[in-house]
Amino acid sequence: MIAKALHFASPRARGPLIKVNCAALPEALLESELFGHEKGAFTGAIASRQGRFELANGGTIFLDEIGDLPLHLQAKLLRVLQEREYEKVGSSRPVKVNVRILTASHRPLEALIKAGQWREDLYYRLNVVTILLPPLRERRSDLPLLIDHFLRRFAEKNGKKIGGITAEARDILLRYDYPGNVRELENIIERAVVLTRDDVIGSGDLPLTVQEAEATDDRETNLTAAVERLERRMIRDALARSDGIQTRAADLLGMSERALRYKLEKYGFREEESKE
Repeated sequence: MIAKALHFASPRARGPLIKVNCAALPEALLESELFGHEKGAFTGAIASRQGRFELANGGTIFLDEIGDLPLHLQAKLLRVLQEREYEKVGSSRPVKVNVRILTASHRPLEALIKAGQWREDLYYRLNVVTILLPPLRERRSDLPLLIDHFLRRFAEKNGKKIGGITAEARDILLRYDYPGNVRELENIIERAVVLTRDDVIGSGDLPLTVQEAEATDDRETNLTAAVERLERRMIRDALARSDGIQTRAADLLGMSERALRYKLEKYGFREEESKE
């Protein structure tokens, strides 16, 4: 999503955006996929083929999981960055290309450099601007928006009328740590929409792994977690009693409106649950 935002907000927006998952392509095919090949370059190459870089010319190429790029292709990528040219597999004729290169990796490239698995010179050529995307568990204020977005999307996709999600199910989703980040949340919501027999998603519609994680948390004698659960419950009750008016809810809770706003953001309450 960040790569798309960068591309479409740039002067290259009218050019192509080509996405490549370096981890999903077999190493034997990766060079041909990226740079193309000439007819007869290898067994099965019955015709010449454009590579992803050629298809991205004038636009942007997004190399996801760049940390999985083999060393011999790192050298070829470095040449593209430095000289804006490469050679197809089976050819000695250079191909000029004009692309913006965006990369992403869940593996720390600095550690790969120390292990001798990544070229230091390529790292510094790529590392012009770095955008750090925290895991979803560190962006809990994003959860309500994402939950509601995926609910609407999958309800429409599956032709179901889903009126929302119960407070208990939402609370479980807000507390879960999402080791699989946004993709995991997306899959959880899609599964719940597909399997539910009601018009509201309940806790029983969530995967057992998510429910079991919640049960484990409940059994832990963790004071911080217990306090947070109590705070969420009291805030939700105060908002309900005050019709979502933050000033009234703050009075009921015996705290300042500023402190309440901080808690609302911390626990990911939706805008429609509270009003200024």
